[in-house]
Amino acid sequence: MKIGYARQSTTNQKNGLENQISQLQKNKCEKIFSEEISSVANKRPEFTKALEFCREGDTLLVTSLSRFARSISDLWKNLEIIQSKGADLQILDMNLDTSTPTGKLLLNLMGSIYQFEREILLERQMVGIAKAKADGKYKGRKPLSKAIREQIKVLKENGIGATEIAKDLGIGIASVYRYQKV
Repeated sequence: MKIGYARQSTTNQKNGLENQISQLQKNKCEKIFSEEISSVANKRPEFTKALEFCREGDTLLVTSLSRFARSISDLWKNLEIIQSKGADLQILDMNLDTSTPTGKLLLNLMGSIYQFEREILLERQMVGIAKAKADGKYKGRKPLSKAIREQIKVLKENGIGATEIAKDLGIGIASVYRYQKV
């Protein structure tokens, strides 16, 4: 059975998620797990469900390596889970399939290159932020208005969950957690 997984980090990437799901459907995935969540949180419930759903002979499909893992250690951990179940991984944009020895080799190589590229990007980003701060151009995040902070408090008291509050108010979930105790 082909199992698909799609993820996007923010609600601003709607077309990204729809595009991923479309690609997975074109590749004949019978079951697709999808979610809108940052992988930085390390809690991807639908991804966990997709891994748990895998059985011997199944193939988990993702559109890109970044949907499957954020680091080389994450890659190996997730791949170990899949392989321990007798399943394989297919990454569509790399045309990579771990059911072959060549696919396994390429995945390890590409994972290392991806990790290196990500670390270089983050390093450059930090240099840019430091320069912007030194030039007085980077002031940080603008705080939420008092009215929005009060709305967060009221919604939380009414039993509304953080995800729903964030969607209702058009703010990030981290902001909800930051201000829910106001």
